[in-house]
Amino acid sequence: MKKIFVNGTFDILHLGHVALLEYAKSLGDELTVGIDSDIRVKELKGNDRPINDQRERALMLLSLKCVDKVMIFDTDEDLIELVSDCDVMVKGSDYKNKPIVGQNVCKELIFFERLNGYSTTEKIKNIANR
Repeated sequence: MKKIFVNGTFDILHLGHVALLEYAKSLGDELTVGIDSDIRVKELKGNDRPINDQRERALMLLSLKCVDKVMIFDTDEDLIELVSDCDVMVKGSDYKNKPIVGQNVCKELIFFERLNGYSTTEKIKNIANR
């Protein structure tokens, strides 16, 4: 069984997320999605985030037929442990030439070309400016 891993915040699901997850699932048999805990999202993105709490984000992801498992992580060490159990890690192309937590323990790292115009941060800005 070929295990695929993707991680991120996945705060407000959009078409870019769905495309990434469907692509990742096409690479193997089981897709695990690691999501940042609420505490970690606040640390990374500020006190106004997340919009959806970790339980809601996990349930939304699990409702997608391409997602087999969702794991919530708090630290880089937790993330590394999750990645070490998978065969392929998939990251968005915006991570090319940047340090990626867990890349040294994954068997293979594949980049997904992000869809232009899809960003949770931009969606939040658009909603706030209406």
